Amino acid sequence: MNKLNKHIQQVTERIRERSQKSRAAYLTICEENFGHAPKRAHLSCGNLAHAFAGCGATDKKLLAEGLVPNLGIITAYNDMLSAHKTYETYPKIIREFANEFKGTAQVAGATPAMCDGVTQGQPGMDLSLLSRDIIALSAGIGLSHDMFDGAISLGICDKIVPGLLIGNLSFGHLPTIFMPGGPMHSGISNDEKAKIRQDFAEGKIDRSALLKGESDSYHSPGTCTFYGTANSNQMLMEIMGMQLPGSSFVNPDTAMRTGLNREAVQTLINNVKIKDINRSVGYIIDEKAIVNGVIGLLATGGSTNHTLHLIAIAKAAGIKLTWQDFSDLASVIPLITRIYPNGPADVNHFHAAGGMAFVIYTLLENGLLHEDVNTILGKGLRNYTKDPKLDEKNINYVDGPVQSLNEKIIRSAQSPFDKTGGLKVLIGNIGTAIIKTSAVDPSHHAVEAQAIVFDDQDDLITQFKADALNRDFIAVLPFQGPKYKGMPELHKLTPTLTILQKRGYKVGLITDGRMSGASGKIPAAIHVSPEACEGGLIGKIETGDLLKLNADEGTLECLDQEVSNRPIRKLDYQNNSHGRSLFNNLRNIVGSSEEGAGIL
Repeated sequence: MNKLNKHIQQVTERIRERSQKSRAAYLTICEENFGHAPKRAHLSCGNLAHAFAGCGATDKKLLAEGLVPNLGIITAYNDMLSAHKTYETYPKIIREFANEFKGTAQVAGATPAMCDGVTQGQPGMDLSLLSRDIIALSAGIGLSHDMFDGAISLGICDKIVPGLLIGNLSFGHLPTIFMPGGPMHSGISNDEKAKIRQDFAEGKIDRSALLKGESDSYHSPGTCTFYGTANSNQMLMEIMGMQLPGSSFVNPDTAMRTGLNREAVQTLINNVKIKDINRSVGYIIDEKAIVNGVIGLLATGGSTNHTLHLIAIAKAAGIKLTWQDFSDLASVIPLITRIYPNGPADVNHFHAAGGMAFVIYTLLENGLLHEDVNTILGKGLRNYTKDPKLDEKNINYVDGPVQSLNEKIIRSAQSPFDKTGGLKVLIGNIGTAIIKTSAVDPSHHAVEAQAIVFDDQDDLITQFKADALNRDFIAVLPFQGPKYKGMPELHKLTPTLTILQKRGYKVGLITDGRMSGASGKIPAAIHVSPEACEGGLIGKIETGDLLKLNADEGTLECLDQEVSNRPIRKLDYQNNSHGRSLFNNLRNIVGSSEEGAGIL
């Protein structure tokens, strides 16, 4: 391994210095609780009887004796969400594996698991981001029974993995492992899927043809195969050492998936028995692991949602991460993958081309990752450059690839697709924003055009269908932020704006809402902070104002100097359906986008 890049070291030290007090306070709590584990030894007989009343005879006896590790399963299973359908039988299988390795396991609790793919463009999307912290609270409730020596988190998708990890970090003394379910097998090509969506947007095909195309793409249990937030989650859990090497993108219902699940249970039980605090989640997720997560996101062009989630995860571990840290790291981290929507390949193709093992290898070899980190396998990230191989039912690790198996999908850090990472921070009089550049052609990095202000994404689509948008413009969608609406993702805009860009118009987007991993080929300044309802300038922009968005310069400006003198515009948010009124108090206390948009 080459010496760690000096710039990365400086950013890490800066994070450590600003986090010194909060991190020390967090670790003090972890140490105090670690010293008293396992807690169930202190439970009364009545407490214990309630806790194992539903268990089988063997597990009941083992739990009564209190001599073997008991694993608490936090599950986000539901069978509406394809990625989480895979978890339906996991608790039974985990219990069997735990017994094999002289332990027990119980479902400690369940969490919500929204599917953004179902709610995108619908009222329920207003609850999506806020659900992350509800998931964290639910995980905390599940683990609060003091019955568990270790925790298994079953979750894959968008807000679920960050929420589970935040909840786990409130029990930072526990050894913890994430167990993925894997992506569905590849359906139709991503190019074909994109064409079907654009043909529908242009009225060339009807709804039945669109539905067939979508169904041919999302066709079975497993994670969606594009590189959105769900698969960015899997990348993060692997590069941050929270799940087994090579486990992120193995398909469901395969012998390898079963072997990795068995290995995960054995690993967690082993970590409980070792009684090394460095194997606990609070010591794995430290400043270096957080920086590695940011680097992984930048190097792979991952989901913009993690500019929110990683800040919230870091905060849960007493670490203060900022957008400036993302921006500074992006200046030295190369973009080394092309996975849809940043390229035609899906995550199955990525995995076959070398996957996470090669990504971690080439970053380590070029001094672009912290190697000296704690992981579920002990000290050092070098273990994560290895590939799992199945020997009957056992997993053995062998050296992974030292070169890409398909340079159209993954490249070495020395010959990247781009010299800088796929995310950037924009700063100007409109506010601070995030832009995902990994899928945007450099010729579209800068747009200077008049604003067209929309109150809702459906308003833009209506005007598009009326042929009122055939010109250069920057779409402005204020009042989409965390305090106002809950920060819904604006997926509907991508196909429409892409069509206009292909027609030769210069278009862009500015919003205090989100675009997620679905951010496409359009320059989109998202997560604008301060948001409109907090007095942000984005809420004062009017149609016709001249705007400038420049990803290369990192600027976001309204060139009409009178805009700051305008009164704050008001917009009436209709939130009396789909459970949205239940979240009114949360919207009142949620933090800004720059702070992770959290309530915890």
